[in-house]
Parts: sequence; structure tokens; C-alpha cells
Amino acid sequence: MKKVYPDPKAALAGLLRDGMTIMAGGFGLCGIPDELIDAIQASGVKDLTVISNNAGIDGVGLGKLLDTRQVKKMISSYVGENKEFARQYLGGELEIEFNPQGTLAERIRAGGAGIPAFFTKTGVGTKVAEGKEVREFDGESYVMERGLFADLAIVHAWKGDTEGNLVYRKTARNFNPMMATAAEVTVAQVEHLVEPGEIDPDHIHTPGIFIGRILHVPVREKRIEQRTVRKRKEPEAAAAAGGGQI
Repeated sequence: MKKVYPDPKAALAGLLRDGMTIMAGGFGLCGIPDELIDAIQASGVKDLTVISNNAGIDGVGLGKLLDTRQVKKMISSYVGENKEFARQYLGGELEIEFNPQGTLAERIRAGGAGIPAFFTKTGVGTKVAEGKEVREFDGESYVMERGLFADLAIVHAWKGDTEGNLVYRKTARNFNPMMATAAEVTVAQVEHLVEPGEIDPDHIHTPGIFIGRILHVPVREKRIEQRTVRKRKEPEAAAAAGGGQI
């Protein structure tokens, strides 16, 4: 079966519906499946539950779906860089299920592994544990967390072959590998598309069996969420501080 689709709309054709649950890979703006997010926005599908570490920033990535009010609920860990996310939540317009970041990653991994629930010490005695089962093991308290599984996962990879084997690059790896395993259908957008056999098997992060559809995105804008730099010293000041010449 051919997995490669010509454009984002085609890659998502027949997969979208109102009220569905979508996992979206990425951390902030790093490793986000932006082309697929844009196609979801253009489709007009609504009342979505979106599982993602956060929602990027205002007007970019998942922030676009918030702008158009297509998201009903977010299952997330961090919301600090998106003002619209915070505004909708504080205004009672958006439901949010907060998770400790490691717990969110493990809930996704568990869902992909077919594990319905697990126990963790993280969050015991806090609001995170309210309404959840707490059980004692070896004299320590643990809270039960449910695994997460979505109708659709969208991920971004640096390289992939036409069979769906994926390689993620550096920090853009983040949540993508876990999410690729934890949905009924996973659609991957890849920067470099190659033929089967061109990727060293030892370098593959996500086996092709998990990937249903592939979108090739050879040219894409890579945004920086926060640019942090040191103030440049004037040559005279630097020389004085270092006791030497520049």
C-alpha cells in the first residue's frame, strides 16, 4: 500500500471528524507537524480534544486551532507561551487536563504499548491526584494514571522512507516517537523522504508499521520560540575585563 500523499489535505482525507481526539507531536515550536496542523485548521473540524505538551505560541502551530475555536479540550503539561491558551482557559472557554510533563509522556507511551493504566509517585498529595485512585506499594503512595490513545496522531520527522520508517533529529524528537504509536492512525510529515533501505536500521526511531500516511515537506519555515542571547560587550570593556586584547 502506498503511504505517501501529495499534500496535507490528501494526507488527512477521511480521517477528520468533529469531536475526535488528536495527538500532536512537538515541544513548543520544535518538531511540530505544522503543515498537518494547518490542514486541520482549513478543514473546519471542531470540538477537538488535542493531546500535546503545549499549544505552541499565539497564531503558530496549535495556536491556530485555538484562534479558530476548533479545540474543546487540551490534555497538556505547559501553557505558558500562549496567551490565547491562557485567556480561553481562564475565561472558561477551554477545558484543560493538566499533567506533570513526565506523566504525560508516560501516559502516551503506555497507550501505545497497550497499557490501560499505571501507578506513579508523581503528583501524590497534590491537585494532580484529586479524583484518582491512590494505592500503597511497599509503604509508599502512588496515584493511578490512565494511558492515552487517540483517533489520530500527527508527527514530524527529519527523515523517513516511503514505508514509514522515521528518524527524528535532536530535540525535535521529543514527544513524536511515543505519539506515533498511540493512535488508530498516524500521519507523519517528513523533511527528507528516501527509498526503503536508505536508512540504517539501527538509526530508525519509529518503525514503519506504526505509520499509516506520509507527507513530504522538503521546505518549511523553522521558527524559534524564544531567542535568548547575551549582550555583546564593547571591545574596550571586554579587553579591560579580560586584561588583554580582543
